[in-house]
Amino acid sequence: MNETTKYGLFFLGGVVLGALGAVAVTRGKLDVKPLATDLLSAGIDLKEKALSAVESAKEDIADAVAEAQVKSQEKKARAEEAARRFEADNREAIDRGEKAVIDARNDLYAREIRQPWWLEYTAGLFPVIAIVFFVRSFLFEPFRIPSGSMLPTLHVGDFILVNKYEYGIRLPVTNWKIIPLGSPQRGDVVVFKYPMDESVDYIKRVVGVPGDTIEYRNKVVYVNGVEQKQAGHVDFIDTHSHVTLDQREENLSGVEHMIAVDGRRPSWVPAQAILKKVPECTYTNTGFICKVPEGKYFMMGDNRDNSEDSRYWGFVDDSSLVGRATFIWANFGDMSRIGSFR
Repeated sequence: MNETTKYGLFFLGGVVLGALGAVAVTRGKLDVKPLATDLLSAGIDLKEKALSAVESAKEDIADAVAEAQVKSQEKKARAEEAARRFEADNREAIDRGEKAVIDARNDLYAREIRQPWWLEYTAGLFPVIAIVFFVRSFLFEPFRIPSGSMLPTLHVGDFILVNKYEYGIRLPVTNWKIIPLGSPQRGDVVVFKYPMDESVDYIKRVVGVPGDTIEYRNKVVYVNGVEQKQAGHVDFIDTHSHVTLDQREENLSGVEHMIAVDGRRPSWVPAQAILKKVPECTYTNTGFICKVPEGKYFMMGDNRDNSEDSRYWGFVDDSSLVGRATFIWANFGDMSRIGSFR
């Protein structure tokens, strides 16, 4: 991590902590005025260091560019000098127009001015690398489905394309949203950072948006008290577990999609299976009821009885969103699966 990034992150952390302290003070929950003042002062100090590091980086880049230009000019001058010496030694042959000698002079000049092979190679690849980085960071990114939690919609081995700008333009690595463009809607299939380990990407369907009350009772979803209708019970065989599931069509706030239910499993969530309890959720002997807080989303897998989702670890924060899954672009075990999905 370079100095600019380090100081920038320290500054942002100081500002955020200072802001949290100020909020706590205004709500009367905590008397941390001295702490908030110290944190704000630290943030200002780190800001000055970050700005200094940025200026230093700018100077280093300018020096590197200037040095590269000087070296390029020196290389060109050496090539011209070598060509002049060759011409002086072979003046009569050149004046006679002997092609072999003229070609030898041109080859000498080309060799002298040519960049090292590795530099020419990487320079040619740089535009490609830059385009790939831009597309993966801001537009689309490919993912592979590793488990059957989204059956029957997505199968193990599906390679999907994720739209990364639909929910806003975010900075790479930090995932900070810089340009808000939209927000997830009920029924969207979304890739996000797993709340229990943000180094892992998860994919689930949005069932609840901020302000919703989500109830799951006897394997049926209710959104704000309205039953999300299910129809078309047919058998679906999970080819990996060899278990026969009950495939149904669910209408989730107007988005019709397939789900799978395992009749052998209960609809309630075992207490020992809950990884993170949140105060907004109440668990019952038939399911659960959750009130979705602002800035968060409730996710469920389409394979309802074989999915570790918001029932087990709570909500997904807006800052953890990666993008909306839109297209299956490959499945090397079954290429017929290529196409869009709901």
